Amino acid sequence: MAIREIPYKIYLSESEIPTAWYNVRADMKNKPAPLLNPGTHQPMTAEELSQVFCADLVAQELDNDTAYIPIPQEIQDFYRMYRPSPLVRAYCLERKLQTPARIYYKFEGNNTSGSHKLNSAIAQAYYAKKQGLTGVTTETGAGQWGTALSMACAYLGLDCKVYMVKVSYEQKPFRREVMRTYGASVTPSPSMTTRVGQKILAEHPGTTGSLGCAISEAVEAAVTQPGYRYVLGSVLNQVLLHQSVIGLEAKAALDKYGVKPDIIIGCAGGGSNLGGLISPFMGEKLRGEADYRIIAVEPASCPSFTRGVYAYDFADTGMVCPLAKMYTLGSDFIPAPNHAGGLRYHGMSPILSQLYDDGLMEAVAVPQTAVFEAAELFARVEGILPAPESSHAIRAAIDEALRCKETGEEKTILFGLTGTGYFDMVAYEKYHDGLMSDEVPTDEQLALFRARLPKVD
Repeated sequence: MAIREIPYKIYLSESEIPTAWYNVRADMKNKPAPLLNPGTHQPMTAEELSQVFCADLVAQELDNDTAYIPIPQEIQDFYRMYRPSPLVRAYCLERKLQTPARIYYKFEGNNTSGSHKLNSAIAQAYYAKKQGLTGVTTETGAGQWGTALSMACAYLGLDCKVYMVKVSYEQKPFRREVMRTYGASVTPSPSMTTRVGQKILAEHPGTTGSLGCAISEAVEAAVTQPGYRYVLGSVLNQVLLHQSVIGLEAKAALDKYGVKPDIIIGCAGGGSNLGGLISPFMGEKLRGEADYRIIAVEPASCPSFTRGVYAYDFADTGMVCPLAKMYTLGSDFIPAPNHAGGLRYHGMSPILSQLYDDGLMEAVAVPQTAVFEAAELFARVEGILPAPESSHAIRAAIDEALRCKETGEEKTILFGLTGTGYFDMVAYEKYHDGLMSDEVPTDEQLALFRARLPKVD
């Protein structure tokens, strides 16, 4: 089919929504390293993990072998409220850039929570409800995950307690109020409501917080209250599993028109969006059926892939969670208060870390002002105001398209547009007023955090 015949938006039918999640670990020759008990340094057992997570989610977390895991019917029914999401051909952006590249983006912002996070939020809330729990606790950075989880919990009648990174709590009050509208309680983190929060504040007075801090508080809140479990919006294997619906839909839509991407790009904070987008394509690459260039894009202010080390580290700042082998900056690393609040985690998904270490994908770090420059251009020509997180992928997609302009190569680029930026107007205001800066950690600063990594044999 000629390229001009491809529509602006490619929609799957409702019957084509995936009925099973794809588990990329089943095709990985080198499996992600297991989570370790921080006391014994032995692999965490299902029984140990079940003290923190729902039992069914623990089973998914530990499953390295099952390629396709059926999606329960109730979750499929919920997905139909906003899925399938559109795959968009960015004709307007292509013309603006005058590039021979063909650019597509998978848009995950067409639901009330405003992002891809709802794909896993409803799954985790469903399993909590199935287990008979009273509620769940969690952390959130920019607020997309907290918003999605509060929406899912409201739908299923669960209590939802959210610890929101303090800088985002202050920068994004409307996101906070959406969570409260759905019935969630929202606490700025670190806080005085938990022992670990008190400890962090004592050691770092005036800190603006981090996802690592908020995770510590949410875990403590879960394990100290009967009937609660902790749920996480990124990083974990189970989350990337749920998010595979993004990539499965994107690939099915492209296959309808015989389109094969050369380059696949996603923003990377903890890995949920990137992992979900690339999973079926990576599966083909792992099986030797196709090849793709896959690019993770992270903020220069929190560059875990590009400047971190591949090592076991605590998943949280308070050091109460299991140890995960991942690309990390150090669990007590607290990034500058950048406006991509969802990309402020010190580490990266163990799955993506293993794939990156195996040379199956690459990573770039981009400065904040360049990201917002790309976001503004995209908004003006494509008509969608993108989330700051998504705009990291936009930045890289534009850069790759401009390289194609220089070389004359007709590459096909696919990137993930994780959500909308309508609750991020403080960030856009700072950019427009010239008050946004590019804060990048020094090598000396990162060395100090790396020196404090746990010693694991």
